This record gives sequence, C-alpha cells and structure tokens, in this order.
Amino acid sequence: MPQIIIDGQKIEAAAGKTIIEAALDNGITIPHFCWHPALSVAGNCRMCLVNVGMHKKDADGALMFDDSGAPVVNWIPKMQIACATPVGEGMIVDTSGPKTVGAQEAVMEFLLINHPLDCPICDEAGQCKLQEYGFTHSKGTSRFDEEKTHKPKRVQLGPEIMFDGERCISCSRCIRFADEVAHQPVLSFVRRGDKVTIETFPDTTFDSPYSMNVIDICPVGALTSIDFRFKARVWEMSFTDSICPGCARGCNIKIGVMNNEVLRIDPRTNMHVNTYWMCDHGRISTPAKINEHRTDGPMVRRNGALVAATWDEAVAAAASALGAVKHQDIVVLGSAHASNEDNFALSRFAAEVLKTTNIDLIKHNDHSFGDNMLRVNDVSPNAIGAHAVGVKPGQGGHSVDQLVERIRNRHVKALVVLEDSLDTYDATTAQALADVDTLIVLSTRMTSTANAATVLFPLASFAESTGTFTNTLHRVQRFTPAVVTKENERYMGMKMSRWDKFGAPNDRWSNGVRRDARSGWAIIRDLANAMGAAWAYRSSEDVFNDIVKHVSEFRHMSYELLDAYHGLVLGKADKPEPVGVIYESHVLKPN
Repeated sequence: MPQIIIDGQKIEAAAGKTIIEAALDNGITIPHFCWHPALSVAGNCRMCLVNVGMHKKDADGALMFDDSGAPVVNWIPKMQIACATPVGEGMIVDTSGPKTVGAQEAVMEFLLINHPLDCPICDEAGQCKLQEYGFTHSKGTSRFDEEKTHKPKRVQLGPEIMFDGERCISCSRCIRFADEVAHQPVLSFVRRGDKVTIETFPDTTFDSPYSMNVIDICPVGALTSIDFRFKARVWEMSFTDSICPGCARGCNIKIGVMNNEVLRIDPRTNMHVNTYWMCDHGRISTPAKINEHRTDGPMVRRNGALVAATWDEAVAAAASALGAVKHQDIVVLGSAHASNEDNFALSRFAAEVLKTTNIDLIKHNDHSFGDNMLRVNDVSPNAIGAHAVGVKPGQGGHSVDQLVERIRNRHVKALVVLEDSLDTYDATTAQALADVDTLIVLSTRMTSTANAATVLFPLASFAESTGTFTNTLHRVQRFTPAVVTKENERYMGMKMSRWDKFGAPNDRWSNGVRRDARSGWAIIRDLANAMGAAWAYRSSEDVFNDIVKHVSEFRHMSYELLDAYHGLVLGKADKPEPVGVIYESHVLKPN
C-alpha cells in the first residue's frame, strides 16, 4: 500500500485511492463541495485544491532534509484537486499551509460573488456547507461591488423539489445523482459563464422515487423540500437517530422534531443497509404516521361506546375479559409493524399466561412497491423479527388465514391485536370482528380495528419508544424516542429541541401534544401481571436481554453493540461487520 504524508502525518492508502479518499479514511477532511463518495468525480468547485509534492533527492538519490530535520519537498508548481488526484508512494500533501489556505479563500470569494446571501430565509441555513466554509475557510470579505447576476428562483424540478438558481454553485451533485444513482438523467446545466443554471430536459420532470436525496447532498440551499419549506429552522429542531418503518429495508434515518411534532425525515448513513440514501415515500409518509389520527389514552367499551378510562381500569377490564375465555378460544395477532420487544412480550404472554398456540401476524406485501435499489415488497419493518421471536402459530395453533372461518364458527371468543388493523388484511376479516365477544387492541392509530375494540390501549409509536426492528437482511437495528409522551417525558429532556425544552407555557412552539401512550411490552407486562404473572421488565432493554437469553439467533447481542456496529445480523452477532468510514456531507448540522 502506498505510504503518503498529509500535513506531516504518515498514512497508508490503498492503491487507486484519491487524496481526498485517503484523507477521509484516516479521519482527515479536506474541504470540498462537489465531491461525494457515491458519485463520480467532477472537479467543478476547486475547493479541494491542495499543495502536492515529493520528497526531494540530491544528486546521489538521497532524501534531503533542512536544518530542522524536516523533509525538503519538491512541490508541483500547480496545485492539485484532491478529489481527482490518485495517491502515489512518497507523496506529500499540504492541506493547511499558506498556499492552500489562500486557494480556499479565493475559491470561497469567487463562489460568493453571485450568491444571494439570503441565509435568513433559506431552509438550508444552519446546515449549509457554504455557511460552514464561509466561517472556517474564508476571509469574510468581498471585493465585488457590481450587481449580482440574477437567475430563476422557485423553479419546481419535480413534485418534491424546489430549485433556486441564484443559490446554486454549479457543483453538479444533483445532476450526477439523477444520472448515476436514480437512473433518471433529466437534469443538466444550461447556458454558460455566470448565467449557467440547472434545468430539466424539455417535457421531463425529476420524479424519481429517490429524488429528494438531492436535497441532502446539495451543499447549499439551491434545492429544498417542497414538503418542508419554511416549516422550521433546523436549529429549532431536535434530530434523533432512528429506523424508517416504511418497508423491510430498514433505512437508517434522523427524525426532525419541533413542538413535539415530526416535521422531517432525513437519511442517515449505514453502509450495510441504505448507504447514503432513502426513498421519497419513507420521508413523506412517516411523519403522518406519527402525527395524525393517534390514539391518546386508554378506552373501554361501555354501553356500546368507547369511553376514556384510566390505565388501571383498562388493564383490569382486559384481564377480566381474557380470564373468562378458554385458552383454545383466544387468538393473538402480533405485528410486523411492532418492535422485536413488543412481539416477544406478546408471544410470551400468549404461551405463558393465555396458554394459547393461536398466534400469528398479518404480512404486508406490495409487489408494486419494491425496486432494485432500496425499496422491498414487504412494506412492514419487522416481519422477520416478529417471526424470529415467536409470533407464529405453535403446534396445534391456527393461523390468521383461518381466522374468519373460526370466528364464524364461534371458535374465537377473544382476539388480541397488536399494532395492526384487520382491514389491511381482508375486508371480510374486519367485518367478522363484530362476532368476537372480546377484542383487545394495542394500536398507535385510530384504525377501524381500534374503533371496534372492547378495550383499546394507546401504543407509543416507534418514534416515541425504544426498541429494535429486524430488516430484510436479517440485521437487527435499534431506534430511540424522538417524540415526547406522558410516559417518557421524564427522560426525554436532554433529547428535546432547545425551543421545546426551554419554551414557556405561553410560547406557541412549546405546547405540542404529549400523548398518553405506552410501549407495547409495558402494556403486555401489566396485563400479564394482572392475570397472575410476575414479570419484572422495567425497560425495553430488559425485554431485549430476555430475547437474547431465550432466542438463539439473538445471542451475543446488546443495545450497546447494536449502536456500535450500526446493527447486527441474526445468528452472526459474534462476528460483527466493521462500520467503515461514515461520510457526512454537512458537518455543522444540529444533533
């Protein structure tokens, strides 16, 4: 492997790597705008110009050193762009000397000549690479006195993307992404010089299922989300690492929250799952699942209507109703939408407390959804995990496919449903609920099944709880709460946004609803204990540790290891894959 020196630090670089790649592999970030590790090299911005040379030799071929013992360097007359210059044995690179700093400052002054500097109204403000470098690699002054060039603004490039030509620095990241990753090459530079801008080809629109990724990789505020525009400033929000529930891929995401409402979903790098990207469907559909039509507080059916009840009343009512039914007449439905912890608690509840083998889950497959990039046909996040922790018909048990017939034959007297609605499976099955004497529902949303419940328990969503999903690659990944509920408020203080945390009661941005919802495992624990069990779970981690103890595929796993390795594969936790280099397009982002 070639050995090179960057800013006095000796490093080994794989052959064929460029200077910017070798530096990144060793924790050194060279300033750049247009380079991205998943895109081809363009060399447009010149921000990564560095001084490159070789150790000078004397006439006899011996290496030369100055009086202080430092190597004498034979510098290449012209500076080189680090994104396109391959490393070579003995190469010496200077990324912080006077010549390099002067080049960076000159590039920044050039890029800012026509930039509108409308940071106060720009959605990118607070996470903008141009702002970042304006602070760290610029003189902060301009010698340009003429009027700035004006370009088209508020141009809709696609159904989800708005373009501002004046902010664009012509890095071409979006053009290369559309061509090389989205495979929809409809974007192109048009015109020349300071009039250059980006347009779609005539009679085309950038409507790829992955189009919104160009918003993340745009280093300035030229590309913004139509869905998110002007909703919040990023420094007013909290951002929490999580997992997308849109399909079984389990893309790693960040959830952006303000006023206890999810406003934004961004992709988070995981080289084993989604690399740098996620689909538009996951971004757009996920906030509504968390924000809208939510259950809030337990409810018990009295005189034919669901009415509010306390948690103790709801638990007592459910326990009493289930206790009066023979175990063979009870059916339990787990969920591919619920966590491993919730499904494990439910399967244990069915086996140990209800003594029933009638347990199954509804599968959610949409063969029009999957593609050859990230999206898969299974549009639930945890079917594999639920099955692994025991949500499957036991010996002598009955599956969900037999449910309608068994209800019609009066063989089902009680039905427990976790985080699912039977109308998503079959309309006939949903209608058959009227013939079930006892329907216990744990749900995040007011679905048709929730509205038919005998006892309804409000379930905390994945964005309000801690747990794990197992994706289509059998990788177990952890999520943590981003939204405050009445249950988790006592430990969410450090994760809330500044405005939510420090807002006064009369501030309109600090009065977001705190739902009265609990994690599924906690509700099931209370039910089990009300029916004579003595479960001692105090946290989701306790439940997960129990899974590790009793389910062989989870052996050697822990929450700490899941976080450290960005997930672990079922049955292979003792041989974790290395995380690799995590590239962040924007460094000064809020956390």
